[in-house]
Amino acid sequence: MINKAPDVKLILESGEVFEGVSFGKKTENVTELVFNTSCVGYQEILSDPSYTDQTVVMTYPLIGNYGMCDDDYETLVPSIGGLAVRDYNDLPSNFRATKTLSEVMEAYGIPGISGVDTRRLTRLIRDKGSCRVVMTDISTPVEKGLEIIKETPVPHDAVSRVSTKSTWTAECENARFHVAALDFGMKRSIIRSFTKRGVRVTVLPYDTDERQIDFLRPDGVFLSNGPGDPEDVRRVCDVIRSLREKYPMFGICLGHQLLALSYGCETYKLKFGHRGGNHPVKRLSDGKIEITSQNHSYAVKEESIAGTGLEMTHVNLLDHTVEGLRSLKDPVFSVQYHPESAPGPCDSGYLFDLFIERMKEAKEGK
Repeated sequence: MINKAPDVKLILESGEVFEGVSFGKKTENVTELVFNTSCVGYQEILSDPSYTDQTVVMTYPLIGNYGMCDDDYETLVPSIGGLAVRDYNDLPSNFRATKTLSEVMEAYGIPGISGVDTRRLTRLIRDKGSCRVVMTDISTPVEKGLEIIKETPVPHDAVSRVSTKSTWTAECENARFHVAALDFGMKRSIIRSFTKRGVRVTVLPYDTDERQIDFLRPDGVFLSNGPGDPEDVRRVCDVIRSLREKYPMFGICLGHQLLALSYGCETYKLKFGHRGGNHPVKRLSDGKIEITSQNHSYAVKEESIAGTGLEMTHVNLLDHTVEGLRSLKDPVFSVQYHPESAPGPCDSGYLFDLFIERMKEAKEGK
């Protein structure tokens, strides 16, 4: 990238300032600042709806070098708050690339800042926790930036903004099962993980009621990933509660948290969350370690699980947080991480097969 004079800066709510060069859409916005430790997959990160209202600090230094590919988007309309990178490359080398990262960010109104010390920025987040930040013009005084942050309300409507507005179906040849998927901000790679296994997926708005799901007569119900605090969409728990005895159910990420809430568990916000494709998780049934891909700010309180009818199935080896749950009575299970692994390791794909096995058992038992 050609050296340019700094024209944009990040002002953290704690007062720290990071100056850099803009790419993407040069616009002012207030977001939550988080970091991601993935070495690849910036396109999937940019287009993952779970990053709505967040500016992501990429710890891998070189971003943009393989461009953007038409087939690799996780959503059609990216809603990430912004990107902060060390080195941005605007001359990608990749035969599949059709646009540069900056061109896509410009098209969707997403700001970026390059040339910042991402190691220092990541350490600040690690030590002090995720924080609010404004990305603004280089000329904005720090006092003005702090005022902008303070006066900007924290959004609580992220799921309603990213969920599908109408029901649609992803077909596949010789479908053996049919899954009704509640879309809280679902990644397209999750749908592909189902269809390649012979599962037809009907994607539903997040606030779809029990009657509409029953009308579809699905073999199972899937609860997707999504952005924000699970308490913001707690009303969905009533629907989950009414469905979990009827259908095999599988939840990931936000879906995992909502499933836990429906059984009476509690959730809490992590200091800086889990984001990246290198989190070791222990499967308690056999002690096997899975290297997982993660993206979340909230977790289920382990002490709240007792007496709910759930048991913990997976635990994070870095901070011992709850990574998986299953019901002792209902054909229901969930994980905090992303088994579709886009981007990330492929250790956890078996969970889709486990869900299919649960649906097969339920179908044969009828």
